[in-house]
Amino acid sequence: MTELATMDFHPQPQPGEAKPWAFPAPERAALDNGLTVLRCHRPGQQVVAVEVLLDAPLDAEPAGLDGVATIMARAFSEGTDQHSAEEFAAELERAGATLDAHADHPGVRLSLEVPASRLAKGLGLLADALRAPAFAESEVERLVRNRLDEIPHELANPSRRAAKELSKELFPQTSRMSRPRQGTEETVEKIDAVAVRAFYDRHVRPATATAVVVGDLTGVDLDALLGDTLGAWTGTPGEPRPVPPVTADDTGRVVIVDRPGAVQTQLLIGRVGSDRHDRVWPAQVLGTYCLGGTLTSRLDRVLREEKGYTYGVRAFGQVLRSAPASPGGATGASMLAISGSVDTPNTGPALDDLWKVLRTLAADGLTDAERDVAVQNLVGVAPLKYETAAAVASTLADQVEQYLPDDFQATLYQQLAVTGTVEATAAVVNAFPVDRLVTVLVGDAAEIKAPVEALGIGEVTVVSAE
Repeated sequence: MTELATMDFHPQPQPGEAKPWAFPAPERAALDNGLTVLRCHRPGQQVVAVEVLLDAPLDAEPAGLDGVATIMARAFSEGTDQHSAEEFAAELERAGATLDAHADHPGVRLSLEVPASRLAKGLGLLADALRAPAFAESEVERLVRNRLDEIPHELANPSRRAAKELSKELFPQTSRMSRPRQGTEETVEKIDAVAVRAFYDRHVRPATATAVVVGDLTGVDLDALLGDTLGAWTGTPGEPRPVPPVTADDTGRVVIVDRPGAVQTQLLIGRVGSDRHDRVWPAQVLGTYCLGGTLTSRLDRVLREEKGYTYGVRAFGQVLRSAPASPGGATGASMLAISGSVDTPNTGPALDDLWKVLRTLAADGLTDAERDVAVQNLVGVAPLKYETAAAVASTLADQVEQYLPDDFQATLYQQLAVTGTVEATAAVVNAFPVDRLVTVLVGDAAEIKAPVEALGIGEVTVVSAE
């Protein structure tokens, strides 16, 4: 017989002690031109992320020119006094860099990612785009045409159409928040290079802007680089714009956006709540996650797993705009919403069960097990969420945009970890009161109106999808 070889089994490696983690703290400074700078050294992050925030909010757009901030943001990468649009794109590509920009209620944001070895080149191109954008008439006309082409596609998208209707319902007609962020066909077609230049001249200057730089800055003289690039950007002094108060009407009601023949109904249920300055925010984040933040949340468990109405329903809170903390001053706002889609015949039953989930939550509360899973998913995976410089830079920029302290995110994770089940329950019940929710349904009104009316969740109105 062949003697079996003796195998030497080594002890299984044991996990080491977990290293403490905290969201990174930035260093804050200012350039001579008034530009505020936040920097964060992240060893090993060889792709540097730069976010520039401009105090050019949507409510600053001239009357009748909704969308001009978006066109301006897109035009920043369409040429400068040094390069044509094609040349500017080629220079970005040579540097291995990407430059994106978008406009939202708090302002305009530019996002640059560039290898650390090409940081000087990337910052130089970013500075040129901010300092001397070309805003060539032909390029602005092309961007306007592109935006006009996008609008019909957005209206055809059920989730985008629902979001548009919810904003229209919640906010007064005089509020910029009631209208599409990127403008309508009527307003966008009026935008030209003159309007874009005027908006730029009025609102874009270093004195009211902030730059966030995150990445591996080993061996980088960032002060010198910033001085030679963004520091060369000049502009008139300016004070931050006052932030108007946010008002909203969350009287319980239902609006059906009629799409005859639709085989599914898009649901968007929402109201306006306070922003991240409110002390209840951590508990609200935790409770909302338990309600509908993941596949194991209560809404998914009932509507997807038990009833099979949907592929998924989500509950979330999204900050719309914040204001500086001041006694008696304007307050910010967040959108608290539940979204998903169901097949047309089950629209009524799905909404009925959704409301039952909310009522049960108010009566019985969350469980400790739900709370523990939420904490693990929100706090335990945070180090993975912020592995890239871009993720850290984006969050730091959010904090600046929302007038939060530099340690807000780090403190939030500490608060989430110690928030109890009772506090999370109270916060989510207050966030989604069953009688103060505006429900938007994009679907076949002939099929779903009667079943929805029978639920008694609010007066039902039908509007055209056009």
